[in-house]
Amino acid sequence: MSADFTSHDEATVRKLDRQHVFHSWSAQDLIDPMPIARAEGSHFWDYDGKRYLDFSSQLVNLNIGHQHPKVVKAIQEQAGRLATVAPGFANDARGEAARLIAEVAPGDLDTVFFTNGGAEANENAVRMARLHTGRQKVLAAYRSYHGSTAGAITLTGEPRRWPSEPAQPGVVHFWGPYLYRSAFHAETEEQECERALAHLRDMVTVEGPHTIAAIILEPVVGTNGILVPPDGYLQGVRDLCDEHGIVLIADEVMSGFGRCGEWFAVDAWDVVPDLITFAKGVNSGYVPLGGVIISPAVRDSFGERAYPGGLTYSGHPLACASAVAAITAMRDEQVLEHAAALGQDVIGPGLRELAEKHPSIGEVRGLGAFWAIELVRDRETREPLVPFNAGGADAAPMTEFAAACRERGLWPFVHFNRTHVVPPCTTREEELREGLAILDAALDVADRYAQN
Repeated sequence: MSADFTSHDEATVRKLDRQHVFHSWSAQDLIDPMPIARAEGSHFWDYDGKRYLDFSSQLVNLNIGHQHPKVVKAIQEQAGRLATVAPGFANDARGEAARLIAEVAPGDLDTVFFTNGGAEANENAVRMARLHTGRQKVLAAYRSYHGSTAGAITLTGEPRRWPSEPAQPGVVHFWGPYLYRSAFHAETEEQECERALAHLRDMVTVEGPHTIAAIILEPVVGTNGILVPPDGYLQGVRDLCDEHGIVLIADEVMSGFGRCGEWFAVDAWDVVPDLITFAKGVNSGYVPLGGVIISPAVRDSFGERAYPGGLTYSGHPLACASAVAAITAMRDEQVLEHAAALGQDVIGPGLRELAEKHPSIGEVRGLGAFWAIELVRDRETREPLVPFNAGGADAAPMTEFAAACRERGLWPFVHFNRTHVVPPCTTREEELREGLAILDAALDVADRYAQN
């Protein structure tokens, strides 16, 4: 077989994948991954030439779109100049990436620890918080995903955590705000905010404030529902942390770098965490990169004592060069403003129109290029279209809906009883309207399972 893999046909790509690749989150014998030939902008193509509109941004990380020429060029130029260097050296690409990230970070957060992705960022943020405070416990939300490494999967509050238990000690989960399925029997956003904060305060009290190092949360919950917090909630958590000397960690791995129409989701509520974890949109995943943005107080904890953590590829020059190019392009091309306008003028209104038409839509919610449609069997009872954590035959309605999207050339992001509308932040208005029209047609499948 030729070493020039770029000449492989679809059959060869599929054969090699089936023989040698072990896929994440999958029963290996029950999957058949589709080979992808190329991509550009908001689309990708299979080997038959069929084009798909990417309403998933791959894994909600392709904020600047496929194959952005400036980011590709930056990687190429960096590879020709210096392909790799150990993290113990100073490097121009790494320093400039850190400067730009600190520049767009809120408040006084000014230092960056680089990782290879979001899970490692959350691992290190928790380690920093524990060492900074001298405490061990961490509070994390139930409807959350923070990564699949040992500590990050412990922080995660949804079913992907279960197979890894018993997990690392010291993590306690709490309920965050979610008015549509309120754990607090709230009827308004104000009640949901007040009661969710009272619940969290009670959790802190009974766990012992002096034992809690950090509270970690996704400012806008991602995979578990695109849950936009009610006004005042994030500030209430900030105040609670300040009251007890608890480190506030904002997991912005999915919500950051333009996804919500802001550099970071917390900016929408003018809240400044102590630590921000990031990955995905910082360079749209062109090269693996993540990190922790650190407040001066936490940074100074390691001014004269060594930080006991590191990674061989921390601040990899190819990744950092791509981040510099991506952040610069986002500024020059006003990507944040574009994402905010798409949410306000196209996605939000378009999804609300679909909700009026389709009885299977229970709720739409989101901001920027970060939206979810919650599908139900009954709008009155809010029974989900499929059961919680459904698989196999139980998940058939969502499986059929997703297949209907793909058949029509739309690649969806589905989780539980939701489909998320999370296209690249650079997607054009006419492309979005094309995608919404496909959703409209595919939702007829879901409607067959819903009470009219």
